[in-house]
Amino acid sequence: MFKNVLRIAAVMSLALAMSTPALAFKSQYKLSMVVGPNTAWGMGAQRFADLVAERTDGQIKIKVYYSGALFAGRQTNEFTLLRQGVADFSLASTINWSPQIAELNLFSLPFFFENTQALDAVVHGKAGEQIFARLSQLGVQPLAWGENGYRQLTNSQRDIARPEDLHDLKIRVVGSKLFIDTFKALGANPTAMPYSEALTALQQGVVDGQENPVAGVIVPYKLWQYGQTHLTVWNYVADPLIYAVNGRTWAGFPDDIKQAIQSSADDAAVYQKALARVGLDDGSALDYLKAHDETPEVTDPYGVLADNGVAITRLEDDQFAAFKAKVAPVIEQWTDTIGAELVDTARADQKQAR
Repeated sequence: MFKNVLRIAAVMSLALAMSTPALAFKSQYKLSMVVGPNTAWGMGAQRFADLVAERTDGQIKIKVYYSGALFAGRQTNEFTLLRQGVADFSLASTINWSPQIAELNLFSLPFFFENTQALDAVVHGKAGEQIFARLSQLGVQPLAWGENGYRQLTNSQRDIARPEDLHDLKIRVVGSKLFIDTFKALGANPTAMPYSEALTALQQGVVDGQENPVAGVIVPYKLWQYGQTHLTVWNYVADPLIYAVNGRTWAGFPDDIKQAIQSSADDAAVYQKALARVGLDDGSALDYLKAHDETPEVTDPYGVLADNGVAITRLEDDQFAAFKAKVAPVIEQWTDTIGAELVDTARADQKQAR
């Protein structure tokens, strides 16, 4: 009888082993990026990869693919490729995903976020929760919010202080219809193209200008070397980033690995946001980095621009009002596309932050 018990136990153990396959992680996971490693965006991605490797004891190794390497520079294809599993992870701009996810156009509404406090209130408020829920429905697990920064306007021709100054200027924009509509409303001639082609277009004079964050793109890429000698500080569009993972990949991780990845995203996001805001906020970002023994290479991005001959125009309240009036119909039109309920929720989130 004892031998029979042993045989039964052995058979049951074998059956259990066969029904519960051992966890098999990839030797390397891929993380997609639009820009290069010398940006706050790029450094935030690498910090995430490093933290994940550390907190999973090397079980999850993530390689960052910079400058659109995974999607051949076609940045608006990134969400589709993440959803399909071509990329396992991503640190992505909401702008680049907005052609596939209408709700993300919220962040591209011109002059919708008056300051970073308002932006923080939305991404960490009810509107942000609704957007993360929508991404999960679409097969992508969001982890944390990062930031590329407010997008400013540069050009090679003249100072821009009024909507009339934009008349007929050829402005490179990301491949989003909302950006096209916004710049047409302002009297410019917008041209959509991937960032991988933008530098050559600027250098050759195919386009006169572009719009991007100062610390996130304009300074790291030294756009003054590409003829961009006029900059307008107008904070017209916010550019949050999202740390995310393919839904099937996420579902395959055990709970302890998920916890390690989530905590890595949370901590990397705080670091990445601080890098993006250095020299552009009240000093809190630089204080945070110094407290963590981090010294950013650039602490005064506007000073760098001025030192390299860039003329900086800062709008007064009445000038802001003139630009806002021009794009009011665009906001009204796109509110229907985004969803009036989400837009109203975002406005309510901002009110609570005041």
